[in-house]
Amino acid sequence: MRTALSTKHSLWFAAAVLMLLLAASAASAATRADLARESTLEQVLQRGVLRVGFSTFVPWAMQDKKGDFVGFEIDVARRLAKDMGVQVQFEPTQWSGIIPALLSGKFDIIIGGMSIQPQRGLKVNFTIPYEYSGMSLVAGRKLAGKLKTLNDFNQPSIILAVRQGTTAVEAARKHLPKAQLKFFDNEAQTVQEVLNGRAHAVVASEPFPAFQALKHKDQLFLPVTKAFTREPIAFAVRKGDPDFLNFLDGWIRVVDDEGWLTERHNYWFRTDAWKGMVE
Repeated sequence: MRTALSTKHSLWFAAAVLMLLLAASAASAATRADLARESTLEQVLQRGVLRVGFSTFVPWAMQDKKGDFVGFEIDVARRLAKDMGVQVQFEPTQWSGIIPALLSGKFDIIIGGMSIQPQRGLKVNFTIPYEYSGMSLVAGRKLAGKLKTLNDFNQPSIILAVRQGTTAVEAARKHLPKAQLKFFDNEAQTVQEVLNGRAHAVVASEPFPAFQALKHKDQLFLPVTKAFTREPIAFAVRKGDPDFLNFLDGWIRVVDDEGWLTERHNYWFRTDAWKGMVE
């Protein structure tokens, strides 16, 4: 009798454990299904469109003579959408409001030369870097023609034009803390301020300063030939979406290893073959 009861108890226990395992498996499957439905990746695939937020920075993203967007970031976004099997929809956005726009759901991802910053990381998740950038100076010959070093611009009498909301602001404050800063909504305004003699120099990401020095060689020059910062550039997505982040990290590794990112970067940053499209 004891053996029969023991056997019966064992069978009951085994059945209970099996039921618990099945219930846990069903719950896990449901959770995974919910995560898939909530994932931006899943939403993009179902929608058939990847919405990309960006702001214009030469040569990261610009409008050509026809009004179409071109540039390094535009190539990256188009390739990403193509590899996902979806269309791309560009959402030009003021840089100062680009993170709030992402968080509000206006677009799915920021591909816009955004550097990884701890403060930004509190609001968004960054992928692994797909490129690096750095800050440089382009100065006006009339006001700053005798200034030759970075330290020469770190004076209370120096006025620097910067684009608000960009890491140029932090770079200027860190490396040129004594100089005065004037803030503008876009880089064209910062250059115009120097050309008009109302600022000594512009602080901006490479290669913008170098391009401006070539474009206005009689009025502008590069007092510092190398960037004085190095910043990792990454995609930004909303928090709580590991599926999308994992896919993007893998995609960056693949196109980087095949040399495609380097090839496109060299075209936009090391040649002027594209200038006829925008000038």
